Amino acid sequence: MMVTTEPGCYSTSLVSVNVALAFIDAVIAILAFYQLMRIQSRNPQRGWTRQKVFHLMIGSSNAGYGIYFILTLVAACKNWICWSNSCGFVVMALPKILFLAAFLLLLSFWVDLCHQANDEDEDEGFPGEPLLEKVNKPNLKVRSRRRCCNIRIFPVGSRQQVVILVTLLIFVIMLASAVLIWIGLGKNPIDSSVVARVYVDTFAVAMLLLGGALACYGYVLVSKMRKVRSERTSSEMWKVAGLAIVSVICFTASSVVAFFTNIPVLYHCDWRNIGGIYASLLLILYYFIGSSVPSAFVLWIMRELPPSMAISVPEETRTLAFVSEYPTTTPPQPPQHWTTIATAQNQASRASPI
Repeated sequence: MMVTTEPGCYSTSLVSVNVALAFIDAVIAILAFYQLMRIQSRNPQRGWTRQKVFHLMIGSSNAGYGIYFILTLVAACKNWICWSNSCGFVVMALPKILFLAAFLLLLSFWVDLCHQANDEDEDEGFPGEPLLEKVNKPNLKVRSRRRCCNIRIFPVGSRQQVVILVTLLIFVIMLASAVLIWIGLGKNPIDSSVVARVYVDTFAVAMLLLGGALACYGYVLVSKMRKVRSERTSSEMWKVAGLAIVSVICFTASSVVAFFTNIPVLYHCDWRNIGGIYASLLLILYYFIGSSVPSAFVLWIMRELPPSMAISVPEETRTLAFVSEYPTTTPPQPPQHWTTIATAQNQASRASPI
């Protein structure tokens, strides 16, 4: 039995869950932005690195979720007409797009690493060039544009460009769905709820595919890392395996909830007709397990701060499997990829730390 204090307001259990989810997402967003500022303060001259981009995207996504949960409660009690239609849909969809983009970006770097590992023996480039810089090495035109514009960002490879295009495409589809939902309010054959359901189900399929892709490439990376006996490599291997497992479990759970329940489109429904405990558990499963846990796990993995950069010390990549680009404080040595070490174990003197 639902108990409400005002007409249109949610039950006590649903209000509590929404407030708790908003608080958790706000904490994750604050931690992400705080860590971003710390990274920027230690290496301000490096511009936008992969680590900074990840913190920005995860922080923005969780901040959007927090705003969504708070506005959902306010809209229910204030009976906002727009919220139950296209406005609520847009505010619900934007954080999810940023969340998807962040993990697509991570997948693109893993794909780069796997393909670079397969083609490394055929690469005749400079042996001392760091792996991630070599994978995403910009051409001369890109470098000239950067010098003219004086904007420093991490090297954008072809797969990262695909991620940007896919994210923009999803954003356009979301806007088109919002317009159709708004048009469906009038007297026409368009059903707003069907449009929202199609979008949510399509997004759930994309999350399932993303989880499967992270699992596959994570398995490939872990398999190659096992060939190298190194404490640093072992640590990176467990990070890759852990993130792949968390992604599969969390993305699968949220997708199942999206397929078989109306939790993602409850802004459009009357929650007073849904059992409070039942809806609360589904909300926790969809938002907390599906989004907050993976975001927090990525932030925990990327918690290591880069050392302060010295002007006379060249940059080297220390974190291989993820997005950090930390410079070392030791004298420069030619870095070497772990798969090269695995294929040439008899040349142990050439091996360098990851």
